[in-house]
Amino acid sequence: MGDPDKLREECGVFGIYDFAGGDVSSAVYYGLLALQHRGQESCGIAVSDTKGPKGKVLSAKEMGLVNESFTPEMLEKLKGDIGVGHVRYSTAGSSTRENAQPLVLNYVKGTLGLAHNGNLINAPELRHELEYTGAIFQTTIDSEVIAYHIARERLNTNTVEAAVGRAMQKIKGAYSLVIMSPRKLIGARDPFGFRPLCIGKREDAYVLASETCALDTIGAQYIRDVLPGEVVTISPEKGIESDTSHCISDKEHSRCVFEYIYFARPDSYIDGVSVYNSRILAGKFLAMDSPVEADLVVGVPESGNCAALGYSLQSGIPYGQAFVKNSYVGRTFIKPKQKNRETSVQVKLNALKEAVSGKRVIMIDDSIVRGTTSDRIVRMLREAGAKEVHMRVSSPPFLWPCYFGTDVPAREQLIAYNRSIEEICEVIGADSLAYLKEERLEEMVNGLGVCKGCFSGTYPLVPPTEDIRGDYDM
Repeated sequence: MGDPDKLREECGVFGIYDFAGGDVSSAVYYGLLALQHRGQESCGIAVSDTKGPKGKVLSAKEMGLVNESFTPEMLEKLKGDIGVGHVRYSTAGSSTRENAQPLVLNYVKGTLGLAHNGNLINAPELRHELEYTGAIFQTTIDSEVIAYHIARERLNTNTVEAAVGRAMQKIKGAYSLVIMSPRKLIGARDPFGFRPLCIGKREDAYVLASETCALDTIGAQYIRDVLPGEVVTISPEKGIESDTSHCISDKEHSRCVFEYIYFARPDSYIDGVSVYNSRILAGKFLAMDSPVEADLVVGVPESGNCAALGYSLQSGIPYGQAFVKNSYVGRTFIKPKQKNRETSVQVKLNALKEAVSGKRVIMIDDSIVRGTTSDRIVRMLREAGAKEVHMRVSSPPFLWPCYFGTDVPAREQLIAYNRSIEEICEVIGADSLAYLKEERLEEMVNGLGVCKGCFSGTYPLVPPTEDIRGDYDM
């Protein structure tokens, strides 16, 4: 959905291997449907029959939403008992069909199907290195760099999983990978654990997915999360095998805290922590640290709602609904012309006059990026008759870009850059403004290690000197 003031996360991945030999394409389809919130630009499914000719992969990739891209007839043709799927959102300049995933690679040792969520910070140099040894790239995404490295390492190793491990020594950054080889399903997560990946089981089938909500959707039982730095190999002969040789200490883990604040679905659990509960806690912390007298607490749909409920529970101020959301606005809706009065915000949201008229309202949102949406929503509440509008944000202010797969823009475009809280409050037209305190982030996720680079400028890995977003994105 084309809101320029909302963060985007790059992708969702899904993989399944049915040891009983059943077709998996419809399970992949429903898994991707559950992960649609992670990317709405393109989607793809690749399947293989492990009993059939080695290396024959059937795949379909389309631009657009999952339910609009795949027909029952298409799924019927994708026959196979092992499969991977992907939903993608890209940053500027690379929304093309070639860049849709999964990537399918045919090479000397067979075929690889690869789906990747994240962003490598050393993709440009790895890419140049490969190009100078004759590699020809079909895409502009760093996922292809990963696939090449795995294929190359596979020539010198006995197994695909060993090749994945060897490739992990070269690639740096954020990645959760689901890889289909002719007879194995492999999952890998970067040592810092930036992006989520979990394991589930349904009867004789094993599943890998970005979020537990995708397991629930297909009736699979959650087994556990893939550990940061772990490579898991799933096969009928050995079940789940684990290689933890790339794991680092828990205190070095740097999960993207925005999975909990905004990206993930509230019904998911990531590394054992409930996303819903994290958002409720964020709201409670805002009520404790930045209280204000008011008549009503409301959330900006959808991601502000849980935090607003938490604020209400902690403060005792009633929780209500101030906005009606039009759920039928797709990503590609025709942008209103500037000369027309309507804005994309008004196309998607409308204030409930009945609910807010004459009231002092606390409005909670998950983040303020450029500030362009916040000022319109504040104005919308005032025009609906709100007496006061106090804004509370369930994340700290953005001051730095992200290099690990979240499209936080350049610093100059961030409203918090070079502005005090009072100045931001003035720009968006609120009566008061407060953000979640940075030190509350670990508390919010049960003490897990999180990345705070976009708030503090201190990153778990040394950021690249050149801007790696744009062409080489995920």
